[in-house]
Amino acid sequence: MVTHSLLIEVAVVLLAARLFAEIAVRLRAPPIIGELCAGIIIGPSLLGWVTPSEPFRLLAEIGIILLLFEVGLETDLQRLARAGPKSVVVALTGFVLPFLLGGSACYYLFGLSPLVALFIGGTLTATSIGITIRILSDLGRHRSHEGQIVLGAAVIDDLLGVFLLAVLYEFAMSGSVSLANSGKIMIYVGGFFLLAPVFAKILSPVFKRYNDFTDLPGMIPVVLVSIVLIFAELAHIIGAPHLLGGFAAGIALSRRFFLPFGASLNLEPEFTACLHEQMKPIIRLFTPIFFVMVGLSMDLGAIDWSSAWIWVFSIGIATIAIIAKLAAPFLIRESIPMRIAIGMAMVPRGEVGLIFAELGRTAGLFDASVYAGLILVIAYTTLAAPFWIKLFYSRYGDRLPPVPD
Repeated sequence: MVTHSLLIEVAVVLLAARLFAEIAVRLRAPPIIGELCAGIIIGPSLLGWVTPSEPFRLLAEIGIILLLFEVGLETDLQRLARAGPKSVVVALTGFVLPFLLGGSACYYLFGLSPLVALFIGGTLTATSIGITIRILSDLGRHRSHEGQIVLGAAVIDDLLGVFLLAVLYEFAMSGSVSLANSGKIMIYVGGFFLLAPVFAKILSPVFKRYNDFTDLPGMIPVVLVSIVLIFAELAHIIGAPHLLGGFAAGIALSRRFFLPFGASLNLEPEFTACLHEQMKPIIRLFTPIFFVMVGLSMDLGAIDWSSAWIWVFSIGIATIAIIAKLAAPFLIRESIPMRIAIGMAMVPRGEVGLIFAELGRTAGLFDASVYAGLILVIAYTTLAAPFWIKLFYSRYGDRLPPVPD
């Protein structure tokens, strides 16, 4: 890509994200809807001003990594641990139900091959942790009880989904599945997620001490962004999504993180506030690029809107995808409003669903019709969920526990 063209496209993306987010807020819609719509409007679906190229994918990855870093920085692991068993139940149910129901519907109702049906079912297991957390953050509920359950469940969901689709992709490409390779993926991913916070905890006192002595401004953002990106790349090398590396690094720098063997390290409140304040402008700059990129990747212009099969397939699969996620929290002991709030927050597929769908297409499993239908399913769940969630909280938010200080 020519450099000046890339610079103009970056400017268009940033300005469009801001403009449409402002319009969304004026219309009393979630700002994330404006950013997603900005991508659809300026992208291949409509105007074609910007295409989802590799430079934008890199900027978008940095955006979601930093967003989840911020979420990790604000996460109290004691409360996250208390919500752990419920998160596991929600994650496992929200993983198994879409996989079984979606795969069965594709095989028995739509006549797709078993491997394609399994791959579509695997795609439906995804939950976009970035979109979910952004919606809850806009509503001020990301630190709430349901927010902690959703956060834990979304992380587990994506780990399981990555493992499942890695296995299915290996089978699609080679015709067999290596249990040894599959086991290594689980060990690497699980091991990294447990060890990354430990390493970050070891590093954090070093740059805290250096920050107390340096007179050169900007040290905290430089070191933090470097650490987050290094952890993200390490996660990618061993098979985990980049975003989980950023999340782990964020949690590791939170005020109250207890190591598995019982030791603890409490960062000073003033220093933690300093971390947050200096990182905010960078996070606010890169994060909108991620959500615009999700919109850019939904090439709605490539869909054959006259095809009856695509409409039946997409609406049917989207219905299964939504109901399966909504049903997952009804296996835990919570109030009905709490269960509904958790289920709704687990619905968006977003960038995770798009990645999985693209993986199926590149493996030669999805033809044009199936791929287009899946894009519509992802669009339904991604664009509609913020409206449902905001409407729900406006009407029933007073029935939920208040957000802890």
